[in-house]
Amino acid sequence: MSVDKTRIAEQFIGAIPHSQALGMELTDIGDGTAEISMAYDERFIGDPDTGVIHGGAVSALMDTCCGAAAMSHPSNPGATATIDLRIDYMRPATPGQRIRAHAECYHITRTVAFVRARAMDDDDDRPVATATGTFTVESK
Repeated sequence: MSVDKTRIAEQFIGAIPHSQALGMELTDIGDGTAEISMAYDERFIGDPDTGVIHGGAVSALMDTCCGAAAMSHPSNPGATATIDLRIDYMRPATPGQRIRAHAECYHITRTVAFVRARAMDDDDDRPVATATGTFTVESK
C-alpha cells in the first residue's frame, strides 16, 4: 500500500462518523482499488432470531469502500461523493463472521468515477452483496 494513499483513505474513513461507529478498517488500497472490513458486532444485528447483520451496515461498508476506491484512482485529484449506488443482496452474511468489501474504480471521466464492489464473509465464492455505483470526481 502506498503510504500517501493509505493515509488519505484512512482520513476519509475516519472523517465519516458511521464508518467509525461500524468499526470499519482499511485493509488494502491501490490505484483505483480498496478493501475495507468490518467485524461482526451484535449491535448491528438486523434479525435477532438469526443474528444476521442489518443490510444497512453492509450498504454503508460498500458505499465507503467504493468511495475509497474512487479517491485512490490516479485520475481523481481529490475528494468524492456518491452520486448513485445500486446494491444487490445475494444472501445473508453468516453470523459471527467479519464482512469485507472490495471495490474497483474501473472507469473514470473528468467528472464521474464508475465503481463496482463485492461484500464477502468467510465464503469468497458466494458474495453477500454486489454493488455498482457512480461517484463525483473533484475537478482540478
